[in-house]
Amino acid sequence: MKKFTIQNERLFFTILIIALFIIFLLYYNLVFSVVLARNAFANEMIEIADENEDTIFNIQKILLYSSANAIDNSEDQSLKDMSICQYTDLSIYIDNMSSITELTNENTIKQLYIDNIVATSNADMGTKILNYKNPLDFGKYRMIEAPENNRIDFNIINTNTENENNDYSKPTFYTDCSNPISLGYLNKNILTNYAVSRDANTVSFNGKVLQQANINLEDINYTLTFKIHIVNNLNQKFVYNMKLDINLDDNNGGIYNGYVYKGKATKGNEYRFFKEI
Repeated sequence: MKKFTIQNERLFFTILIIALFIIFLLYYNLVFSVVLARNAFANEMIEIADENEDTIFNIQKILLYSSANAIDNSEDQSLKDMSICQYTDLSIYIDNMSSITELTNENTIKQLYIDNIVATSNADMGTKILNYKNPLDFGKYRMIEAPENNRIDFNIINTNTENENNDYSKPTFYTDCSNPISLGYLNKNILTNYAVSRDANTVSFNGKVLQQANINLEDINYTLTFKIHIVNNLNQKFVYNMKLDINLDDNNGGIYNGYVYKGKATKGNEYRFFKEI
């Protein structure tokens, strides 16, 4: 048998070391780093669970008022050139006293804002907007514009003097969570150039106009998603991922009757704000 001999031992050991180094890198990337990442993720989940053992902020209740309107664009107000819109007013109440029974720096608000706003419906009809709405206009049609950078920043009221001097046409929230987050959803120009038929000389400026204009409610039922961010007076951060499926119809006609007013039950852990770490 012919004996195998190494002609250049230095080159052989250099190649061997490089090969071992490559094997080590592959093992680290494919096995060891995965284990480290899994452990780090598990530790992070444990830390999040520990931080959220006590609930500081919850969604207490949500009130929704939905109706519609027709805007007459004709010069002679002849009801021959109207645009149809649908709107929903939302009042979102926050409970900050479930685990702390008095006001402290932990359960009072320093900063509140909403972002990541998305509105989707079954049909691509109209232009969908969600923004702050003056609570004094709840249940009334008001034109609203899309928020800048898809974010709503609230002015926080801390004292009675600030409350007396505040402009409530701008986003406003009390540090003690005693008022709701007031929002307005508007789907404008669902139907344009709508004209009242010759058989009718009037139009309903509420949800009935949707039926008069033959707008299918299944097409304009919608889902709202957005994030509510809270920073308390200890500079701790909390977030809630809101998802609302808005159904404008029911067995009794729904919004075709003029309006729909609903309260949404908010019991359970899914309505907790989670503390960010």
